[in-house]
Amino acid sequence: MNLNITGHHMEVTPAIHDYVNAKLDRVIRHFDNVISAHVILSVDKLNQKAEITLHVKGKDIFADSIEPDLYAAIDTLADKLDRQVVKYKEKNSNHAHEGHKRKATE
Repeated sequence: MNLNITGHHMEVTPAIHDYVNAKLDRVIRHFDNVISAHVILSVDKLNQKAEITLHVKGKDIFADSIEPDLYAAIDTLADKLDRQVVKYKEKNSNHAHEGHKRKATE
C-alpha cells in the first residue's frame, strides 16, 4: 500500500506519521485490497482536521474528521474509515455470492 501523509499549516513529525500508520494498519487488517491512501492533516484556528482518501479496487473511500485535538481527529477518522471499509467489503462479498445463487436456482 502506498501511504502519503501531507500537513497543511503544520509539520508532520515522525510521531504523527507512525500514529497515522498504526491506525491505518487496523483498517488494512479488515480489507487488504487497498491500493493507496492519501492523508491530509490540517489546522484551522482551534480545530484540527484529518482527511483521508482510500483508493481500493473500483472505488475511492473518503472520510474526514474535525476535532480540537489532532490525535482525537485521527482516532475518529480511523473509526469512520473502518466502518466504511467493512460496509464496502460486505457489499462486494454479497454481490459475488448473489451471482452464484442465481445461477444455481435457474
